[in-house]
Amino acid sequence: MSKILLPISNGFEEIEALTIADVCRRAEIEVTIASIEDIEVLGAHKISINADTLLKDINPDDFDMIVLPGGLPNAFNLADDELLKKILKKFKNDNKYIGAICAAPYALHKADVLNKEYTCYPSFEQKIDSSNYIEDKIIVKDEKVITSKGPATAMPFALELVKMLKGEEVSTQVKNALLA
Repeated sequence: MSKILLPISNGFEEIEALTIADVCRRAEIEVTIASIEDIEVLGAHKISINADTLLKDINPDDFDMIVLPGGLPNAFNLADDELLKKILKKFKNDNKYIGAICAAPYALHKADVLNKEYTCYPSFEQKIDSSNYIEDKIIVKDEKVITSKGPATAMPFALELVKMLKGEEVSTQVKNALLA
């Protein structure tokens, strides 16, 4: 079974994190929500969830993909977390999939794992490298790194993650079941 690691912290964007987890689980992809802080995590819009585990307790080798949701201050928290930077570099070195949405490509940039072309929440490209920012696409794939713009793009982004791990047929089945 394919496995996704979904690191979060306080201030995560609920639509992004929960859409990714929900859609991928519907595709029978195991999603582990791992907090860099405490098990109970408060989202940017004051929705509290319990993470499955703490990031410090996972083994990165157990996962096929890592995906970072945005939200503030979550994106900055993830960008500053030394353990997460180490895990992101390991994924990059192991040629595994890396994803980020909204402001979270900033964390990929800070960990030096963002490939040349990317998208993100408008204005965050100024914190990364605006010359490589793809403004007119909601999802950008550059080799094994995939990025997306923001909350409204969470569903197509999650379906693209399913496609990357399970193929187009499974992604289409999940999409159709969701009436997307």
